[in-house]
Amino acid sequence: MSLNKPYLDVPGTTIFDADQSRKGYWLNQFCMSLMKAENRARFKAGEDAYLAEWPMTHEQRAAVRARDLNWMMRTGGNIYFLSKLGATDGLSFQQMAGSMTGMTEQQYRDMMIAGGRSPEGNRVVGEGGDAQGPASQTAAWREWQEAEARNKLESAVESAQTAPETRAGSHAHVTAAVFSSHVPAIGAAIDMGKTEEPYWAPLFKGFERSKQWMKDHRPDVVFLVYNDHATSFDLGVIPTFAIGTAAEFEPADEGYGPRPVPTVVGHPELASHIAQSVIQQDFDLTIVNDLRVDHGLTVPMNLMFGSPAQWPVRVIPFHVNVVQYPVPSGQRCFALGQAIRRAIESYDEPLKVQIWGTGGMSHQLQGPRAGLINAEWDNRFLDRLIADPAELATMPHIEYVREAGSEGIELVMWLIARGAMSDVAGSGKPPRVAHRFFHVPASNTAVGHLILENQI
Repeated sequence: MSLNKPYLDVPGTTIFDADQSRKGYWLNQFCMSLMKAENRARFKAGEDAYLAEWPMTHEQRAAVRARDLNWMMRTGGNIYFLSKLGATDGLSFQQMAGSMTGMTEQQYRDMMIAGGRSPEGNRVVGEGGDAQGPASQTAAWREWQEAEARNKLESAVESAQTAPETRAGSHAHVTAAVFSSHVPAIGAAIDMGKTEEPYWAPLFKGFERSKQWMKDHRPDVVFLVYNDHATSFDLGVIPTFAIGTAAEFEPADEGYGPRPVPTVVGHPELASHIAQSVIQQDFDLTIVNDLRVDHGLTVPMNLMFGSPAQWPVRVIPFHVNVVQYPVPSGQRCFALGQAIRRAIESYDEPLKVQIWGTGGMSHQLQGPRAGLINAEWDNRFLDRLIADPAELATMPHIEYVREAGSEGIELVMWLIARGAMSDVAGSGKPPRVAHRFFHVPASNTAVGHLILENQI
């Protein structure tokens, strides 16, 4: 994957990046659990039983049993988390560090007393320093690697004749952008079988064409921009931008019980790739390995896919804070969409990716002005989103609030999806409008919907 990772050429060093974080999530969470005395006691009383409570890989459990810190880091461990295991064993940080160097404890202490390890010869792999060469290994790790190598060889021989063809050098690409409101009452109408009732029927009719379009243009992955509604993020932590990098995302309980919708299957490899690429482009993302998704994500999925037993695509959830001010500007969101497109296009797998912007349109849920709808402004927003997104992105927050209601600020999330389209980068024609729909009301909200196809 075409990411700039210059630290891979630093000898004897494992940088804890987004890929490592995803890979080592449960290993590190296990280590964090040892900060409680009762958990340390249970672990010491029966290591295997305690480790079985954590959904780690077999290799991670083996590395823990061997107390091989280098091995644990290879499987995603971070030294700050792993130190909780060392502390449980009564080791100092110096003893833990020494165990990774191939030196005895006394040799390591003598080195530190003499001024520590010199960076000379240890800046780049292949120099002549004393930190070059393979990591120190326990016998258990060596045995595991030998067995793993045998298994990989056998598997490669077995699958060589049946491996599907791939297009060499092809990359992921953005095929379309989908925009939709994510009203919770829409989800309730679906769950309670009310979609044919007179109040709801016009709204769902407006998405019938969208469902057919989705069958004809199904992507491999949906990058879905939404806002968490005080579900996974409370006032203890409110990230401005957060990307879900887990393999699965369970529906959240928003107070009425979890919605009866399928578990969302993620794409952790692409998500981690996007996270690292976008952060390297100077956007600060929060990486979330444990996330429950609320109606902001699941309602648009229902509107586009219906109610299948399993979602037919993989999804990368991307949360934007539009609940507590300060919220990101439209300009920032528009630029972020461009960074996301660049990240996707640098991923070395020919995936078809759609970017969805959700939320809005005009609505206010609080105060004496609750119930505000501005249909004329909403439709003008859709016009500008199609034809002049760069200028639309300069709109100040106060206009959203005054004209579209306090919760109308959710529309800045649509600018992320619009910014990810090819014409914004100057590498494509203006997008084709595949479908446009607007409806009032859906509970307290105006519903907007738009499908734009990239014309490359």
